Formats: sequence, C-alpha cells, structure tokens
Amino acid sequence: MQPPVEFSRPVDLRALPRQQVDLVANKGERAALARRFDIVAIDALKATATLQENPDGVDVSGTITAILVQSCAISIEDFPVRIASEYRLRFVPEADYEAAMQAAGDEVELAADDLDTIPYSGSTLDLGEAIAQTLALEIDPFAEGPNADAARAQYGLSTPEESGPFAALKALKDKLG
Repeated sequence: MQPPVEFSRPVDLRALPRQQVDLVANKGERAALARRFDIVAIDALKATATLQENPDGVDVSGTITAILVQSCAISIEDFPVRIASEYRLRFVPEADYEAAMQAAGDEVELAADDLDTIPYSGSTLDLGEAIAQTLALEIDPFAEGPNADAARAQYGLSTPEESGPFAALKALKDKLG
C-alpha cells in the first residue's frame, strides 16, 4: 500500500489544461509536508505549472515559492527561509520510464538541459506530488540561521572553512613552507 500523498493535485492527461495552472497548499497540506520534510513549518507554498504534451510524455515548467521555518543546524534556533525557484519536469509513461532505466544500466549521464523525469501510470499524473518532491530538493538539510556564528563561538565549534578538507591541505602547505 502506498503512503498517502500530502499535496495531491491530479491532472487528467485526456484533458490537459491549456493555460497555466496555479497550485496552493492549504494549512493541513503544509503541515503534513513539513512533517515529511522534517522541518518546523511551511507557512506558504504556491506553484505555477504550464503543461505541454510531447511525443515522450508531458513537459511541465513553472515556479515554486515557499516560506518555511527551519531549525538552524548549529544553534537549533528556528528561522524563516524563503524559496523561489523555477523547475522543469517530464512525466513519462511508467513502462517507458522502466525501459529507459534498464537500458541506462547502473549509471545515468545527465546533460544540463535534461529534465527531471517522473513516471506515471494510467491517464492521470499527480502534479502536487511532483511539486512537493521538487520543493524537497530545494530545502537545505543543514541550513544555518543568522545566529550560527555566535553559537559556534559560544560552544567552540569551528567553521566549515576551518575544519574542511581544504583546511587540512592549507595546514599541510603551511607546515611544508
């Protein structure tokens, strides 16, 4: 059994909208998505979508805007995050998707202009779930709030620049002269 979809917006492929589609998540949907993405809250989530049928499937492009509340990865204080991004997706029949994945083997090379591909079955695709997945990719899992540097200083934590792999190389270079 498939888990419930928090932000479902089915689109019937037999009657594709010719104009831009606007999607807005309600309070319950935003709360469920926040739980799914393990963030404090999603205060707003809006998206636009333009659908274009082509021989390979359905191309979708548009924008996502969201206002989130995340916990800082350093100070654990909550802080607001604004997301505004453009996206491009391609929905393809599930059989075509599976065949392409089998043909690709273990590694898939993507060009810069390749679209994220999402399989569908039947005559309906779920645009809301695709928007939710796209939003998830925009969320920084290690976001740092405005007080991250102060928390680092208070607890004696180093910055990524001071402790990362390049810091080790710099220390070796300094040591060798």
